Amino acid sequence: MYKVWNVISTYSLLLLSGALLALIWANVDYESYSHLAHFVLWDHAPIGHAHEVAGEVHRTLTLHFVINDICMAFFFAIAAKEVWEGIVLKDGELRGKKAMTPLIATAGGMIGPAAVYLLIGAMLGVLDQYAQGWAIPTATDIAFSYLVGRIVFGAGHPAIPFLLLLAIADDAGGMIILAIFYPTGELQPAWLLMSFAAAVAVYVLANWLPRHLDRGKQDRPNSTCMRKKLSFWPYTIAGAISWYGFHNAGIHPALGLLPIVPTIPHADRPYGIFAEAEVHLTDLLNWIEHRLKYFVEVMLFFFGLLNAGVVFSAFGEPTWMVLGGLIIGKPVGIFLMGMLAVKLGFALPAGMKPRDLWVLGCVAAIGFTVALFVTTVAFPAGAAQEAAKMGAVFSFAAAAIAIVMGRLLQVERREG
Repeated sequence: MYKVWNVISTYSLLLLSGALLALIWANVDYESYSHLAHFVLWDHAPIGHAHEVAGEVHRTLTLHFVINDICMAFFFAIAAKEVWEGIVLKDGELRGKKAMTPLIATAGGMIGPAAVYLLIGAMLGVLDQYAQGWAIPTATDIAFSYLVGRIVFGAGHPAIPFLLLLAIADDAGGMIILAIFYPTGELQPAWLLMSFAAAVAVYVLANWLPRHLDRGKQDRPNSTCMRKKLSFWPYTIAGAISWYGFHNAGIHPALGLLPIVPTIPHADRPYGIFAEAEVHLTDLLNWIEHRLKYFVEVMLFFFGLLNAGVVFSAFGEPTWMVLGGLIIGKPVGIFLMGMLAVKLGFALPAGMKPRDLWVLGCVAAIGFTVALFVTTVAFPAGAAQEAAKMGAVFSFAAAAIAIVMGRLLQVERREG
């Protein structure tokens, strides 16, 4: 596992800066903050939030829609790229016996939070009102969890690659949950044919066909010509078509680039999840990822700015349901399912102990980015959404808990 500190820390600082600015702004002047977050860029637009006025449906393109529904598609595409390479490459991090323990622990890290969320809702007598938010605490924020993991375990501890594998698998599960359980409108599967037709077409014409024509040719003239002359443009066009298909199909458009990611030529060998060394690879998928990185970092500042602005008086039952799901459900679920994996014959990484797994579960309880995103999808704008957002924001308390747990359980820090 190569160092990823610079990439993740930059990403985290920009996101956190946006979130802190949003919290301050919202609590000083909520009206002006709300005006910014929902600023209308184009009314009666071809894309945007759908509204019914006088019996007619029209769309409004807002700043919030641009960030959450368009720009976040690139964030999920980068996560999907890591998942895809981890699965399909021969020595991928997400295949084979070595991946089973973190994958089983990931299942616990999703089932546990959802169960605790629902249990707290039942205990408070509000389950019927807020049950749809069960997926909010299943999220793990990759960047912040990694940063806290480095503080607790050190860079050379085997818990760090385990944590990255768990977090990326968690995000993959989150994408599936978003697609299945949180449609943005009435499902219209026919529109998905447009997305998958775009994926098939770009794969055949821009990927498979040049390689097929280059069989037996050492200089690979057709593939080289395709890369030099057309570069990423065929995939950009296919991505736009796929996104539009998701937008109209009723599936969250932030997932709209996922069908295109597997069609892009990728490396023959993995360097690890979010490996810095991938910057030296020349395959088109890694080339695109590293040029999107800076855009995504800036975009995440605006994501934090437009989504984390909640007033402190917004505390309510969903706050405790989300916070309890993350702070309690995550470590319990990860630990129990991780130990079950060990009992089934799958081992923890060499040098990693059960107490490390428990502390890792505490680290993974930081939901933030994806938890905030799911909150905006699970609840309509209003008191419930604001209260649930508060739970996602205050999941940062998991960082302090993880650090204290690491000290109490005498976790060995290893620099590498």
